Amino acid sequence: MASADRVTLPVFSAVSSSTRQLFQLLRCINFAPRAQVQIDKTGLRFMVEDSKVMQGFAFLQKSLFTSYNFNLGPTEVGTESPAEEEGFVAQLSFQISLSPLLETLQIFSSSEGKDRWSTRDPAYGGVSGSMARGGSFAAFDNRILGMAGVCRLSCIGVGEPFCIVLEEAGVTTTCELVTYESEEQADIPIQKDALSQRIIMKASWLHDAIIELSSTSPTRLTIVASPTAPYFTLSSNGPLGSATVEFSKDPQLLETFEVPRRAVNTYKYSLIKSASRAMAIANKVSIRGDEQGVLSLQFMIEVDDERVSFIDFRFVAYVPEDSEGEGEGEDEEEEE
Repeated sequence: MASADRVTLPVFSAVSSSTRQLFQLLRCINFAPRAQVQIDKTGLRFMVEDSKVMQGFAFLQKSLFTSYNFNLGPTEVGTESPAEEEGFVAQLSFQISLSPLLETLQIFSSSEGKDRWSTRDPAYGGVSGSMARGGSFAAFDNRILGMAGVCRLSCIGVGEPFCIVLEEAGVTTTCELVTYESEEQADIPIQKDALSQRIIMKASWLHDAIIELSSTSPTRLTIVASPTAPYFTLSSNGPLGSATVEFSKDPQLLETFEVPRRAVNTYKYSLIKSASRAMAIANKVSIRGDEQGVLSLQFMIEVDDERVSFIDFRFVAYVPEDSEGEGEGEDEEEEE
């Protein structure tokens, strides 16, 4: 009888009345097979990495859910909560396959929503032009995705499946996704006390610039920030030529412009373009770079009238291989 009175409780459980919000935010970082998930009392943090030179972070804050519970202490009703030891971190960590998670979240998508996604304009990084121009509210509109059901998330504990229960119009679907052992993946560090640039602007303008530069099929993207004109420049080089987009220092264009000295850094264009989905639905973007060349693109996305979420990308600057440098030196000597 005693064992019957004990009921296993999930370490984490949450309920969302808007599946589309979760889908849109997580879709922004869908550029790698697996995501590192960290859950604590403040919300869920998804991190995706590409070759240790790019990372994407999606934050699903507690405020996005109508109900949110996290208890890493007791796992059974009737048991006492153990005292937290010094240095103990109340956090649940694991890895999960991102694509199956996204497919699960859009199970109840209407045929209209699926058609909109399948016929999207590739020039906008997988987001239809009408939605990209409509801003984040259009992106989170039920008419776009047709996703209005209730979503319940839960996980019993480490090594257990990540459970998703979707309910809509009396139909309930339960999916259990396999979780994998968490791996040590350090965040790409950005020196906040040694920033070479801090610029805030509308995300749509950065998105338009990145798409404009794609006409040359570029492999590299060079970002130049300077306290004197030209103030903020994006340049690309590719097999079809080169292109440049310049931004003036007008406060209506660049809301914040803090550049103490000229900074020039180059990145792989394909990696920067991986953030285009976030660019298309975000309201603003904070562009930060440190003296080591690490670039941070933090997007503010208005989920509704009262709540915002953030998607953060970090990039390591491109460093030419030694052989490339040697080749250039040899060419210079021959010319002399």
